[in-house]
Amino acid sequence: MIWATGFIVARLSAPHVDPLTFLTVRFAIAGLLLAVLALIFKARWPSPSAALHAIVAGAFLHGGYLGACYWAVAHGLPSGIAALIAGLQPILTAILAGRLLGERITMRHWLGLAVALIGVALVLAPKLSFAVVGGITPVTAGAMFLGALSMTIGSIYQKRHVARVDLLTGTAWQYASAFVFVALGALITENFRFDATRDAWIALAWSVVVLSIGAILLFMALIRHGDVSKVSALIFLVPAVAALMAWLLFNETLTLVQIAGMLVCAVGVFIVTRAGK
Repeated sequence: MIWATGFIVARLSAPHVDPLTFLTVRFAIAGLLLAVLALIFKARWPSPSAALHAIVAGAFLHGGYLGACYWAVAHGLPSGIAALIAGLQPILTAILAGRLLGERITMRHWLGLAVALIGVALVLAPKLSFAVVGGITPVTAGAMFLGALSMTIGSIYQKRHVARVDLLTGTAWQYASAFVFVALGALITENFRFDATRDAWIALAWSVVVLSIGAILLFMALIRHGDVSKVSALIFLVPAVAALMAWLLFNETLTLVQIAGMLVCAVGVFIVTRAGK
């Protein structure tokens, strides 16, 4: 539920703030808050080498993934569709985690991922446009695919090199690197537009407190205590929730074929995450 609101925040902020500018402010505030919390709770700061690993993971997990997501939504990709494309991450994770982390990927796992991929195709097909930007286009969808790949690489790197770093201090370092990543992007491509309206402040407050601190710390804890591929499979649950929220708040609608695709993705989640014998 919390993770799904991230796509809603991207949609809410888009008319009021340039996407990379929004993330620059978000990461700066979230990183400072986590650093303060780390000092209050006397959390252990990582060694220079561990901090470097956290910086690399943060660039992929937060900078690359959220940068692509916010850019795509700001350029017309519906938030529900963005969530669904981001749901491809478990497929990419299953391919890479088995090779890099030695996690066991079963035939049942692959079957579930294949079914979910079919669901994604069903959702994209009815409204696919070949304009450059401004809706479900190869450019906006491609940006989200790159975001999903970035999150996959970041998740695996986090599991392999950063899993034992304190959550507060490690995530603070991640936001520092993500801040640099998106700030450079904003400097090159944007005018730092922030109209300071009520919706802009609400989106910023929610994204900092609930998403950048609450949701991310939960995600890091799940990675620490479980297989990356199994944790990321839960992300298949996000698109339907995000699509329902987008319909209620922004009147984003799906065709019957797209709704069927959402259901097919849910079947994929069940196949992947159900307990074995």
